[in-house]
Amino acid sequence: MTTRLLLLLALTFVGCAEESDDVVLEFWAMGAEGENVRPLLDQFEDENPGIRVEVQRLPWTSAHEKLLTSFAGRSTPDAAQLGNTWVAEFEALGALVDLTPLVAASGAIEDGDYFAGTWDTNVIDGKVWGVPWYVDTRLLFYRSDLFLEAGYDTMPTTWDEWLEAMRRVQQVQPEGGYPILLPVNEFEPPLVLALNTADLLRDGDRYGNFRSPGFRRAFEFYIELYRQGLAPATSGTEISNLYQEFERGRFASYITGPWNIGEFQRRLPADLEDAWATAPIPGPDAGTPGVSVAGGASLVVFERSEHPDKAWALVEFLSRPDVQVAFNEATGNLPPRESVWAESGLADDDKARAFRDQLRHVRPTPKIPEQERVAQTLREYAEFAARGEMTIDEALERMDADVDRILEKRRWLLERVASE
Repeated sequence: MTTRLLLLLALTFVGCAEESDDVVLEFWAMGAEGENVRPLLDQFEDENPGIRVEVQRLPWTSAHEKLLTSFAGRSTPDAAQLGNTWVAEFEALGALVDLTPLVAASGAIEDGDYFAGTWDTNVIDGKVWGVPWYVDTRLLFYRSDLFLEAGYDTMPTTWDEWLEAMRRVQQVQPEGGYPILLPVNEFEPPLVLALNTADLLRDGDRYGNFRSPGFRRAFEFYIELYRQGLAPATSGTEISNLYQEFERGRFASYITGPWNIGEFQRRLPADLEDAWATAPIPGPDAGTPGVSVAGGASLVVFERSEHPDKAWALVEFLSRPDVQVAFNEATGNLPPRESVWAESGLADDDKARAFRDQLRHVRPTPKIPEQERVAQTLREYAEFAARGEMTIDEALERMDADVDRILEKRRWLLERVASE
């Protein structure tokens, strides 16, 4: 064997030994986040010699099942991205590290810099289980030119004014137009309205609260939009091209999320750029800001991590304002920290600014493992009522009954804990 070959082998073995000395963190991320986070992880590795991060990209459609399977198989990653509505479920399983003392001691994470409603999605029984990575909510995209023609230079701020504005907008729309699109297969519109006037659940999240006066008020407003012909009782799958119909003026407004800023800009003609705008959800009464849902995803550390201190260092790094600016540029996701909105220029963006304003007025959904089933129950019976297949009274009664059944095990567990 030549001296040159021996030297190469020696260098190879040394390299392998050095590599094996690295701490390897496993980080799971979903969708576009998983596809775009690698450059940031490279920066983290450069700043933290001796730590390598392996990222596993999961599609959103299978991420929840994959995470549950990994928990059952005792093979959870060190850290991961979790949808905000999943945090309560994994906390209930005992899968997550309590981050409360780590946040309190952190120099990188200041909870007062985060949108309060979004931060609250991660707080359960006074303890912090996740740190918001990006935020999401729902508000109005609307044809500002049609509203202006109807006599409104801005979106009204109360439900009564909003309803009147939609009636007037319909008069200036093309024949067969609808002032608002509320697809009946989406639970977000009735959920958003309900968060303005009621809690979805009552008695410590043990029972449905759908027949309460507050929820009824929001639900009646929602159903009235269909009954007055202001919204079509149709699902999103029945609309061939949302953006084309918006361009034609067939739909004058739509409750949707921040990803559609880019979609509207790409799919609508350039000459319509100044003819559409975004606005927060109107409030139910004068002087009451409209509330929307606190969505997005958070960063968590799993209890079974062999390197929880290193995993927390990764969470701190991804939460730094400068890193979040870069993350926003790479993904378009909205940052959860107010300071980043100023640094990134989003606060000066006409289309994005309404999201910042809305994010100051958001509420989390019930922080229980069953929340997604509750939301789908709301969607199912809201569709029945919107299509005229059930009365409002019937829909509300069935919602309460079904959700009470969904929460039966929760009540049993809470009663058992109380008796111990």
